[in-house]
Amino acid sequence: MGIRNTIAGLVAATGLVAGAAFAAPTAGAQESAPEPAPSTSLAEVLLSDGDTFDRNSYDFDIVTQAVLAVLAEKPDSPVGLLTRGDVPLTAFVPNDRAFWALVGDLTGKYYGFFTVKEQKVFDAVASLGVDTIETVLLYHVVPGATIDSDTAANVPRGTLLETAQGGDIEVNPLVPAWKWVVLGDQDPNDWDPFLVPSKLDINKGNPQIAHGIAFVLRPADL
Repeated sequence: MGIRNTIAGLVAATGLVAGAAFAAPTAGAQESAPEPAPSTSLAEVLLSDGDTFDRNSYDFDIVTQAVLAVLAEKPDSPVGLLTRGDVPLTAFVPNDRAFWALVGDLTGKYYGFFTVKEQKVFDAVASLGVDTIETVLLYHVVPGATIDSDTAANVPRGTLLETAQGGDIEVNPLVPAWKWVVLGDQDPNDWDPFLVPSKLDINKGNPQIAHGIAFVLRPADL
């Protein structure tokens, strides 16, 4: 069974199971309420364009592969929340070029330029080890809240969001009308990520929502 099939199985196994609800009896009769519609998980959205690397540096192939790699080795990881469409959460998802910049900053090696060499960037990320990848991924997830871009762009500057990793992200709207929002992480010496205006409200209408970001959030001072 391939990794893609593995995560598809996780989605099926951990997704919403709708039970029948019953209204109060009327004239001695009970009526079954409609079953709630299944919610689309972010894992399904990430996999919807395939799980292979390509020449588009501004989609989310590398983070998708990172999620798959963690769940392949640690099926019980909290990263699995991304497969449960009924669990509210907000994810800030780095695009492929964000990982290119991270690897270049950490190693001094930049794989590609106009087009990111995604396989090589992912291999460099994978060399950090699955525990490190898991920690970084969880730092990009805010559980328990579905935060759309309008809300993110209009909170007070300095608003803190607690992540699934345990650390905080600081939300700093700059131009709310244009949804220019900077996210402060735990590394004070590097560029802070910001929301990508063309990649907001991914999976809107579901309990799980995501926003693309242009750098990787760092859960420690690197």
